[in-house]
Amino acid sequence: MEQLQTFRFDDDGRIPNNPHLPVLLYEGAFRTDPDRIERAFNENGWTNSWTDGVFDYHHYHSNTHEVLGVKSGTAELQLGGEGGKTFTVRTGDVAVLPAGTGHKRLSASEDFQVVGAYPDGLSPNKKLGEPEERPYALEQIASVPLPAQDPVRGEDGPLFNTWM
Repeated sequence: MEQLQTFRFDDDGRIPNNPHLPVLLYEGAFRTDPDRIERAFNENGWTNSWTDGVFDYHHYHSNTHEVLGVKSGTAELQLGGEGGKTFTVRTGDVAVLPAGTGHKRLSASEDFQVVGAYPDGLSPNKKLGEPEERPYALEQIASVPLPAQDPVRGEDGPLFNTWM
């Protein structure tokens, strides 16, 4: 079974992060079967999935939560903006990012790939922390609904204990 960790990040004036919901990091959730990541996300209602990397600049989504599952390789990701925290993620790890959470790839192995998805298949916007984005982004973040299921464990997953 994977190990679950939670992390909270404060608004840094540029990247708002989420004032109420923590980031969830499931270490090793799919370590033995990384090819199952996308199917599990989709079965649990996190759709509009894709496979690629993570941008090498800080950004966030104000209109939806996002899940990232490491399909292959390793990477150093910075979550929470410039003042956030650096995480080493490996094949099989999953990060659930509540709306507003800044994320950026600092480095990665050549074979690094993540599967990303969104509750109910929403299409994410991309915010860069520009001052003109802020008022509307803060409103959007506050109005993003909780997902119907945990992307890793479905209706019995720990997301509900930590996000409620």
